[in-house]
Amino acid sequence: MVCKDIKMKYTDTRDKSVSTDFRTAVMSGMNSKTGGLYIPTNIPKLDSSFINKNPEPSFREIAFNMAKPFVEGEIPDDDLMAIIQDAYPFTPKTVPVDKSAYILELFHGPTCAFKDFGARFMARVMSYFNRTENGTLHILVATSGDTGSAVGSAFHNVPGLDVTILYPEGKISKIQEKQLSTFTGNVRALKVKGTFDDCQKLVKTAFTDAELRKEFRLSSANSINISRLLPQSFYYMYSSLVVRNRAPLDTKLEDASIVCIVPSGNFGNLTSGLIAKEMGAPIRGFVAATNTNRTIPDWIATGDYNARASVETYANAMDVGAPSNYERIKAMYSLDEVRKMMASFWLDNAGIMASITDCNTRTGYTIDPHGAIGWKAWDVIRNGGFEALKNGVKNDISKPGLTPNLPEWADEVINKNAVGIILETAHPAKFGSIVTEATGREPAVPETLQAVMNLPDMAIPIENNYETFKEWLKANLSK
Repeated sequence: MVCKDIKMKYTDTRDKSVSTDFRTAVMSGMNSKTGGLYIPTNIPKLDSSFINKNPEPSFREIAFNMAKPFVEGEIPDDDLMAIIQDAYPFTPKTVPVDKSAYILELFHGPTCAFKDFGARFMARVMSYFNRTENGTLHILVATSGDTGSAVGSAFHNVPGLDVTILYPEGKISKIQEKQLSTFTGNVRALKVKGTFDDCQKLVKTAFTDAELRKEFRLSSANSINISRLLPQSFYYMYSSLVVRNRAPLDTKLEDASIVCIVPSGNFGNLTSGLIAKEMGAPIRGFVAATNTNRTIPDWIATGDYNARASVETYANAMDVGAPSNYERIKAMYSLDEVRKMMASFWLDNAGIMASITDCNTRTGYTIDPHGAIGWKAWDVIRNGGFEALKNGVKNDISKPGLTPNLPEWADEVINKNAVGIILETAHPAKFGSIVTEATGREPAVPETLQAVMNLPDMAIPIENNYETFKEWLKANLSK
């Protein structure tokens, strides 16, 4: 189904002379010599006959055909299909909520968050490659909410792999913390007295520590690892094909432009969407939707990238002031190209609460705080936001709302010839108190979340200090 069978090479966001294979990129996580992130040297397109099937291919078919060119020559087809079948006993669901908005539900995996799609594929790929290695591969991962539990669940009891999760103490929801702090065996959590950015810095510093890497085999499981980023592109392709085929019935539009509205923190999810678009997904553009941590919207608006300390919000998985995947986006596209593809939007806590209420009141759909930012962004865009910008209104980037940038697809929205796919990245029950306050009703709690609430907390407190973290690793990790 892929046009060319070429063994993929991977380079480095900070040194384009680097050329390595998928296995090396996966097992090392990032380039310890430069601190750069791995990206494919080219992104192949899927065959149009595959993309244009109606009905659309299954999620697993899409996953196999998208993954194949990135692992060509390293994972045989039969093994790749076995990895995908084991990773995905669940699928994403695309739910229409009104005539021009769809919700892409990404919470049907074991930890009820979109990170399951990337983490489960990554764990199985790492286990596959690790069969021929000596000793334990140690996974270090920083989380602002859902990554850690997805990674912990995906890697739990996988032979040869060991996981240490860092999360900011007191800055994630109670259910999220329970999901992190109750692992045993080869997975444990460290609660850091600091922010997500502090956790991420500790992990990144460890990867560039020559002494530590000499002593232990280290890899990452954040979206800095290419094997977690690539599989997240699968659901963009799948949902855009579903919407393309059903939108004429829902909207009476024969060729509606499809816009993906992406709640974004570390910007790995949005980068995955860009990969899907490059591979041929019928996606016209994107909306980068975030919370008060508006580093990327400010960059798109002004051209200046200024990483900053993260701010705590109700949409805590996006509390990231220095998003890692900015490096990948910048390496893949110029700022002008980004502005043509993306609108950007941010919302504060009051806006998040109001948006949860608004979505529920108008559609009956209960949305989580992250998806609520996407809902509000799309509602503003399709109801005059772009017209105002086109008519010369200069939005203040220091205030919630659209940043003053018109993507090249703006007129398609203005002319009512576009539909939005809003990514619902986590189950609303993971943010029960916020959702209950906004809607007046407690969200139903899935059985998988109910089960962890009675387990004992096993998290280990640790100071936000690299030397302390390093000494803990040396004292506690097996070789």
